[in-house]
Amino acid sequence: MTDDHGAFVPGGRVSRGPTGSGALDGLRFAVKDLIDVEGLVTGGGNPDWAASQRPAPADAPAVRALRAAGASLVGKTVTDELAFSLEGENHHHGTPRNPRAPGRLPGGSSSGSAVAVAAGLADVALGTDTGGSVRVPASFCGVFGFRPTHGRVPLDGVVPFAPSFDTVGWFAATGEVLQRAGRVLLGDTGSAAAPLHLVRLDDALAAADPGSRTRLVPLARALGALDGFDVFEGDRASWLRAYQVLQGAEIRETLGGWIAERRPRFGPSIAPRFHGLAGIAAAEIDTWRAWRAAQVRRLHALFPADRPTAWVLPSAPGVALRRTASADDRGRFYDVALALGAIAGHAGLPQVSLPLATSDGLPVGLSVIGPPGSDEALLALAAGLDTDHP
Repeated sequence: MTDDHGAFVPGGRVSRGPTGSGALDGLRFAVKDLIDVEGLVTGGGNPDWAASQRPAPADAPAVRALRAAGASLVGKTVTDELAFSLEGENHHHGTPRNPRAPGRLPGGSSSGSAVAVAAGLADVALGTDTGGSVRVPASFCGVFGFRPTHGRVPLDGVVPFAPSFDTVGWFAATGEVLQRAGRVLLGDTGSAAAPLHLVRLDDALAAADPGSRTRLVPLARALGALDGFDVFEGDRASWLRAYQVLQGAEIRETLGGWIAERRPRFGPSIAPRFHGLAGIAAAEIDTWRAWRAAQVRRLHALFPADRPTAWVLPSAPGVALRRTASADDRGRFYDVALALGAIAGHAGLPQVSLPLATSDGLPVGLSVIGPPGSDEALLALAAGLDTDHP
């Protein structure tokens, strides 16, 4: 029996054939268990959530598009409980095993989808990305990952988490397949994307661990990112706190009523996160909403109008965390990872994670963020860099 690395939801693999023929003929895809597949309960990584849901009446638009283009569904994948994690662990379903970094976490919350692609069990896998839940597992597992411009891929049929940050993203083992899937999910316009001028985010690169930074900075320059600037302007902590508060306020709005009514069983690392949402004050939400609006205007203005430009940064703070990582190590990881993820998250920007480097033999992703609507250009960049990465 083929080892599925714990990537798929327990209880038996599900499959669905294609409904049409097209750009994805013959490809296999997997779907994170936050995204609807017709006739299946979307379990959300939590048994009490699953017990309170009815089978989905239809495929989510992203699933429907892949099947219509010729791809076959090969399974629903494990997610961290209701997406509230970047680690990739699930107390109820088990933690998918990272095939590129044995003994280390796969990254979350789209952990099963990243592992399915890294293990060769699927050619494409759908995930969701709010604070980094495609970008981090793509980096940890050494695969390509894509977070689209906010709103480019419909969120119908997706469990809501923090809607102003939520996106449907995807993974692939090659840039070419990542781009093919993107043309289907985004709608193929048929127009060629202009090449991107790359610029480093120097303070974001400096936030990576020393081993990863040593590999990523020369790689950024080799890709043509010869100039750089500091995106955080010396205040990375504000990017983190703004994300935590605003994400938390939205989670409380979308899931708080269900939690109060059902009193669900959460795993020991997830329960305190949901419990902590009650303490977010209205005044703090207002403060950080205003801060976010100002930063969105600033970030958008930093992209030159006369030259397609994109920014280079780490996908994650470093290589995959050990499965036995301490609470302190995990806390330090989150402090950096959420701030890095918040650059694209706050401003609704597209971002691609490229598996072009290793540190001590472990994958470490290099990311590129583009302006709103530059999804096709980022996917063309990924396809052009396609390589047999280590």
